[in-house]
Amino acid sequence: MANHHIFNAHGEDISESDSWLALQVASLPEGVALDDITLIEVINQQEKHDVLLPLFDMLTAESTDHNESLLTEVVNLIRQHSSRLGVWVDASELAAHIDQLTDLQDQLLAQDLIVVVVPAFADGRNFSVIQSLRQLGFEGEIRVAGAFGRDQIAYLLRVGTDSFVIKEHDAKTDLSQAFSALASAHSGKSAASLPLFANHE
Repeated sequence: MANHHIFNAHGEDISESDSWLALQVASLPEGVALDDITLIEVINQQEKHDVLLPLFDMLTAESTDHNESLLTEVVNLIRQHSSRLGVWVDASELAAHIDQLTDLQDQLLAQDLIVVVVPAFADGRNFSVIQSLRQLGFEGEIRVAGAFGRDQIAYLLRVGTDSFVIKEHDAKTDLSQAFSALASAHSGKSAASLPLFANHE
C-alpha cells in the first residue's frame, strides 16, 4: 500500500503526517491506507495506533451478543489497543444500505474517519454515499480511495470529502487543477446543483 499518497482538501500531500493503518483482512482493497497492520501487532505493540476496520464487520460485531461472538471480542481488543478507530467501506456496498443509514447513525457518527472505497471508475454512487453521510450529521473526516478519476475530485470535495488516497504515479503529476476546478468546492452544497448531476431536458 506504500505506492499511494494522501492529499487533503487543499491539494496538499499529507502522507508524512497521516497515522492511519488498515487492519489486515482478506477483503482489504488496495489503497485504503498507506500501510496495514496485523491483529497481533495491534495487540502486542506498546504504541497505540489509529486503526481502520471494515465497516460492516464492525457493525456485525457490535450487534452481536458480546458473550457469543469471536468477532465482537476481536473488535473490543482492537478498540482497547488502538488510539483511534475508523472504518472503510465499499461505496457500492454502502449504497446498497443507503436507506438504513439512519439505523447505523450512532455507529457511523462515532468514527473519526470513514474511508469510502470506489470499486470502479464508472461507479458514481460514491457521490450520493458521501452526501448522505454528511446529511446524517457525520462531522469527522471522509476520505475517498479506489478507482475515482482526478476529474471527479472537485465534485467529491463539493459533497463533503476531506481527503483522497492517490496512486503514486498520479501523485507525481500536477493535481492543482483537479483541486481548484470548482472555486467553492468544499462548501457542503448539494451536488444536485452541479453540472455533472443536472437534469437534461
